[in-house]
Amino acid sequence: MITILATIVVLGVLIFVHELGHFMTAKAVDIEVPRFSIGLGPKAFGFKRGETEYVISWLPLGGYVKMAGMEEMESIEGGSTKKPVITGAGTAEDLGLEVEEKRQAGPRDFESKSLPARALVISAGVIMNLLFAFLLFSIIAMVWGVRGIPESRIGGVAEELLPRNAEALATIPSGTRITQIGRESIDDFQDMSVALSQAGAGPIEFRFDNFAPLTIQLPASQNARDSLISSFEPAVITPAVVGTIVKGSPAEQGGLRPGDKVVSAAGQPVQTWQEFVQLIERHGGQQLVLEIEREGQPGTVTVTPEARKLANNMTYGRVGIAAQIAVGEALPRVRTGLIGGVAQGAKQTWDMVALTGGFLWDLVTGGASARNLGGPILIGQLSGRVARAGLEPFLAFMALFSVNLAVLNLLPIPVLDGGHLVFLGVEAVRGRPLSLQSRMRLTQVGFVIVMAIMVWAFANDILRLFGL
Repeated sequence: MITILATIVVLGVLIFVHELGHFMTAKAVDIEVPRFSIGLGPKAFGFKRGETEYVISWLPLGGYVKMAGMEEMESIEGGSTKKPVITGAGTAEDLGLEVEEKRQAGPRDFESKSLPARALVISAGVIMNLLFAFLLFSIIAMVWGVRGIPESRIGGVAEELLPRNAEALATIPSGTRITQIGRESIDDFQDMSVALSQAGAGPIEFRFDNFAPLTIQLPASQNARDSLISSFEPAVITPAVVGTIVKGSPAEQGGLRPGDKVVSAAGQPVQTWQEFVQLIERHGGQQLVLEIEREGQPGTVTVTPEARKLANNMTYGRVGIAAQIAVGEALPRVRTGLIGGVAQGAKQTWDMVALTGGFLWDLVTGGASARNLGGPILIGQLSGRVARAGLEPFLAFMALFSVNLAVLNLLPIPVLDGGHLVFLGVEAVRGRPLSLQSRMRLTQVGFVIVMAIMVWAFANDILRLFGL
C-alpha cells in the first residue's frame, strides 16, 4: 500500500508541477486553455471551471495543457471529436460528409502570440520542474543539513567496481591519502570526483602521501567513471555492525544476524566496517571464523565468503551484508541557513542536470546500455523504498526525479517540450511556421516514439523482476 501511495504522490505531484508551469504561463500571456490534463489519452473524469476543463486521463504516464489553436494535441487526447475539414477538389456531398469551415485563429490562440511568448510557455514546464527540485534540495539543506565532505584519505577500495585497466588501485593501503590526480591537487572526495569526471580519457597518474604513484587508464564512458569514483570509500570511522543481510547469502547461511557487532575475523581484531570488508575480500572461498557480540553476549560464527573473479583474474570475497550505518550516514551534518540552503539547492540541481544529461549522452554514444532505462515498476519500487526510509530521502528522490523529468522533456521529440521548441526554432529560421498538417503528423510520430520508449522501459522492469 505504501508503495502504491508513494508512486501516486511522486508521479502526480511532478506531472502536476510540470503542467502547472505551462498553464500559468499560458494564462499570463493571455492564451486560452481549453484543457488541463493529468495523464494521456482519453478522459477518465474531470470538471470544467471557466474556460478550462480539468481532467484525469487514462494513461498515467504524463500530462498536457491544451492551448487554443494547438490542434496537433489531438493525437495525445485520444482522437478528435471535430467534424472533418474538406479541402481540395470535390464537395462534401460527393463524399457524403458534413463540412466544418477551417477554424480562424483568434487573438487568444497560441499561434497568435509572439515567438518569445510561445517559447516561454513551452519552456515553463521544464523551468517549473527545475525550480521544484531546487526548492526541495534547499529545504533539505536547511532542515536536515548537508553531509560534510570527507578528506581524500581512502578507507578501502571496492575492487569489483573498478573498471578495466584500473585494477592497480585495489593495492592502495587503507589510510592512504590521495594528493594529486593528473595535474589536479586533491584535498577531499569532491575534488577527486571532479578530477575524475573532467579529465580526458587515457593514462592518468594518482599520487599519494605515503604510497608510490600509480597510473591507470581512465575510461571514456561516464558510467565507468562513476563506478570508479564509487569504488573509493572514505576513511570514516564506521562501526563493524551488521545491517541488512541478503537472503540465501553466505552471511545468512553462516548465522549472522542484523545487529551483530564483529569483534574479530580470522583472528585479527576488527575496529571498523572497512577493516571487516577488507578481511572478507581477502578470504574468498575460504572459511572465516568471526567473533561477534550479539545483544551484549559474545559468540562465534563461521562464514565462507563467495569467491568472485575480477577482470584481471584476481578473486575477492563477498558474504552479502551491508553496514548498519553507511559510510555516508556516518559523516556529520551541517545546517546551512537560508543563504547556504539556497546555494546548496542550486548546486545539487545543477549537478543532477549534468548527471542526467551525461547519462542520456552515454545512451546515444553507446557508453550506457538501454537496459539501464527504468519504467513505472522501477519508479514504484524506488518510491516505496524511499518513502519507508523517511521524509528526507523521499523529498530527495522527488527532487531527483523532477530534474529527470525536466531534462527528458527537453529531448527534441515531437509531443515533448523539446520537440515543440524545435518547431519554434524552425519557424524562427524560416520566418513562418510548419503547416498544421506537418505538425500533426510529426506529433503523432513523436507520440509513437515516446510510447515505444515507455514499452522498452516497462519491459526492462519486467526482466529485472525475474533477475534478467
